[in-house]
Amino acid sequence: MTFSKQTSLLHSKHKTDPANGAVSVPIQHASTFDQPDIDDFGRYDYARGGNPTREALEDIIADLENGTHGFAFASGMAAISTTVMLLSKGDHLVITDDVYGGTFRLTTKVLHRQGIDHTFVDMTDPQAVRAAIKPNTKMIYMETPSNPTMKVTPIKEIVAIAEEHNCLTALDNTFLTPVLQRPLDLGVDIVVHSATKFIGGHSDVVAGLVVVKDEELAAEIGFLQNCFGAILGPQDSWLIMRGLKTLHTRMTVSSNAAAILADWLKTRPEVKKVYYPGLPEHPGHDINEAQAEGAGAVLSFELENKEAVRSVVQAVELPVFAVSLGAVESILSYPPTMSHAAMDDEERAERGITDGLLRLSVGLENTDDLIADLTQAFEKIRAGEGVE
Repeated sequence: MTFSKQTSLLHSKHKTDPANGAVSVPIQHASTFDQPDIDDFGRYDYARGGNPTREALEDIIADLENGTHGFAFASGMAAISTTVMLLSKGDHLVITDDVYGGTFRLTTKVLHRQGIDHTFVDMTDPQAVRAAIKPNTKMIYMETPSNPTMKVTPIKEIVAIAEEHNCLTALDNTFLTPVLQRPLDLGVDIVVHSATKFIGGHSDVVAGLVVVKDEELAAEIGFLQNCFGAILGPQDSWLIMRGLKTLHTRMTVSSNAAAILADWLKTRPEVKKVYYPGLPEHPGHDINEAQAEGAGAVLSFELENKEAVRSVVQAVELPVFAVSLGAVESILSYPPTMSHAAMDDEERAERGITDGLLRLSVGLENTDDLIADLTQAFEKIRAGEGVE
């Protein structure tokens, strides 16, 4: 039978150990494996090339994304870096202009040293993407919703452009996860995740994932994974699998709370703007509704200035002020000095990342408690700066 993603998260082919029935994937802390003969190797030889625990995670994420092959890496950036290493010297990359800061740093500071050119483009505008294509363009890289201004890319339209020009497409699906968005079903070639975030979900492991459908592409990613060796260890693979079991429930609760908070934030005089795809007035709202099953649990909001941000950060009691997102606890981040510190002031300004912007990843706290906490924090701004 074919089951929903909610059920499949709990009932994968790895839900029990075939050797003893244990309801948990065994953690194989082995770096090497005994071989029967000099010409006859078993399924595993050296753990960089394959480990049973990591393979279980790779099978599970491939199934959840409706792919054929999954790959687990030591971090989200290891997954992204390996993906873009499909490109060669002389190739050109078209990449969304409001990409995650780590991906921006990789693109601007590393790829050019390999002779790989790039063009940043507003991926919400298919005509701008089409205009950015060059004869040597080999990949279009998307991130939707984007970090931190939550811009929505029309995936099918970008895929169609890529197919016209024989380009690969890659998409960072960290914010929505396969629970809410499955890019491979929309024609994307490669899906990447920072599994550190919602997929792991507990702020206790760093990991990255890649999923593909195409056999030839899978062979190339697998070759690069083995070459670079930035693999996920068995203990961390197990932690990610444990996090996956509650992913659907966590995403549902946190997304519902984010929608409530976004509506509430619009009513606050201290808040100049709210970025959340679930708001009807958000640019790309209708596109997100058409290609995803929800708006996710991350939103951003803009305050008057940096001092207002400082006041709120110092006053809140519930959200952790930290570099990350997608955890059981709400996390408040300041993109200018955290996720997007790799960009200079001008580059951030071009992307709408102002000094007053805060990103909130909504966790599993009681929504009324979060509202009460933010209310008292906003009141500190009013007391200190006389907001009317």
